Amino acid sequence: MYRVDSLKAEEFICHEEIEATLQYAEENKNNIELIDSLLKKAREKKGLTHREASVLLACEIPEKIQELFTLAKEIKEEFYGNRIVMFAPLYLSNYCVNGCVYCPYHLKNKHIARKKLTQEEVKKEVIALQDMGHKRLAIEAGEDPVNNPIEYILECIKTIYSIKHKNGAIRRVNVNIAATTVENYRKLKEAGIGTYILFQETYHKESYEALHPTGPKHDYAYHTEAMDRAMEGGIDDVGLGVLFGLEGYKYEFAGLLMHAEHLEAVHGVGPHTISVPRIKHADDIDPGAFDNSISDDIFAKLCALIRVAVPYTGMIISTRESKEVREKVLPLGVSQISGASRTSVGGYDHPEREKETEQFDVSDQRTLDEVVNWLMKLGYIPSFCTACYREGRTGDRFMTLLKSGQIQNCCHPNALMTLKEYLEDYASEETRKLGLKLIEEELKKIPSEKVREVATQHIYEIQEGKRDFRF
Repeated sequence: MYRVDSLKAEEFICHEEIEATLQYAEENKNNIELIDSLLKKAREKKGLTHREASVLLACEIPEKIQELFTLAKEIKEEFYGNRIVMFAPLYLSNYCVNGCVYCPYHLKNKHIARKKLTQEEVKKEVIALQDMGHKRLAIEAGEDPVNNPIEYILECIKTIYSIKHKNGAIRRVNVNIAATTVENYRKLKEAGIGTYILFQETYHKESYEALHPTGPKHDYAYHTEAMDRAMEGGIDDVGLGVLFGLEGYKYEFAGLLMHAEHLEAVHGVGPHTISVPRIKHADDIDPGAFDNSISDDIFAKLCALIRVAVPYTGMIISTRESKEVREKVLPLGVSQISGASRTSVGGYDHPEREKETEQFDVSDQRTLDEVVNWLMKLGYIPSFCTACYREGRTGDRFMTLLKSGQIQNCCHPNALMTLKEYLEDYASEETRKLGLKLIEEELKKIPSEKVREVATQHIYEIQEGKRDFRF
């Protein structure tokens, strides 16, 4: 039985409800009157239900899809402006006891080199990331209670936050580790993490259990209910995601939105972020073995629909995707991207790209400076901002700020000030010139005269050597 406010996985992600949703969507995919009414509702920028959004996903009428894309762009610009937040993943360990059939870290893979960073190696990785200009990391580790216990993760977080190198500092550590206990989520909260991210992989229970045949991750309910335990443990910024390509994308999309609706219903705040990874080639893994892969056009449609259905959420796209695909979906709702990512353990401290410990092939292999330069040429502000989390604007406080339209007086100047830091400390000469011009133009767009004056003053002070201003 479907119950959005239930704490049982099979009730808030109800298989029968998803099947009924998909049938309803198929029956109404050419219902112009209904589709127009849904697009009209979406224009109110308060979101759509999983069933409503599924109708739009099923719709294949070209002019309606174009309307959807236009609307997604409008909503993205209203809530997030032209800022794109930058981050990098940091792989701590690829030891793992699970048997996930789509991941090269699976226990039976005997030809991947197993590695776990020491605290000294963590320090070297962080310095390498700081020397690029990164301020925000997402740490990743396989599930292994012996090699990667929570104590190890907490020690790594402490090390990361402690390193001050030249003008560099990691100001926000997001965490992507396996589902765990309320007590462990409390420990992560006390360690000062940003967002807790956990990909569902697939919401289809039968497929989930087949794809995770062995190990603790096999437990569908424990994994799916992790966000509720994280919220109970005091983490109010959580990030959802599915691995598109494992199961039918229409099923996954409905499940993803149901999960977002559930968090809103139970905790009063939906997901801080939604990620949209697609399965990619990796050691011991052939994406061709999964017959649910999706085209770039469908992928773009999914991004647009997530933005329209969950207008307040941040949307993340990684270097799994190529420059061309990232360029295609940036206007449709993406608000965070990774840059210069290495998916191998210890990959940043080595100039040569390590293949033997990579979790997946990276499609976009440009440097951070190249990505920053590219974004600015497209008219975006690359942002290294971490202010909200450090000012306690998390959970419903962040959502209130977002929904009230005050983002331009807060996040916009913060983005410009952190971009100025990057330009002063790390940018190439071409990127610096491009960025200084962009900052000059973008300062004019800050609505509040007082905020504009203060931001302008801080940007001057950054040029004089001061750092870390925030609204």
